[in-house]
Amino acid sequence: MIVISNTSPIFYLSTIGQLDLLRQLYDEVVIPTAVFNEITNVGNTDVSAMVVPIYRWIKTQSVTDRAFVNMLRVELDLGEAEAIALAVELKAERLLMDERLGRTAAMGVGLKVTGVLGILIAAKRNNLIQEVKPLLDDLIDRVGFWVDEQLYTEVLQAVGESE
Repeated sequence: MIVISNTSPIFYLSTIGQLDLLRQLYDEVVIPTAVFNEITNVGNTDVSAMVVPIYRWIKTQSVTDRAFVNMLRVELDLGEAEAIALAVELKAERLLMDERLGRTAAMGVGLKVTGVLGILIAAKRNNLIQEVKPLLDDLIDRVGFWVDEQLYTEVLQAVGESE
């Protein structure tokens, strides 16, 4: 299974100590060069900046279709544009992305998109975590991840953790 990731799922999961869920769910994750550069940017002290360069299950690959990237750049940042372009080039089964505009663009070209909430749901359903709620609360409190109240409730209901 080829899975491409944008910066945000890696950043969010590493911040709450759950980056390994990606390896457990997908074995290997491919990131475009722009995403690698965003994560490892000089001065970035996030956990992801330290671990992404050394984890062998996170692979970096360059995008070849620069024209497609440039077309996507009209509305998206470079990391999102390269992640979508790489997912199309590699015929990825899944793109990991949270940003709304990027998700819309990705689905518009036929990609299956999963965000950090979908990753947590899949982790629970695969018995990789016991509960989603504490991790979701961690994302909100520690990372500033924004989830409206209805979606928060729907995610917990989806995994049998209704309040």
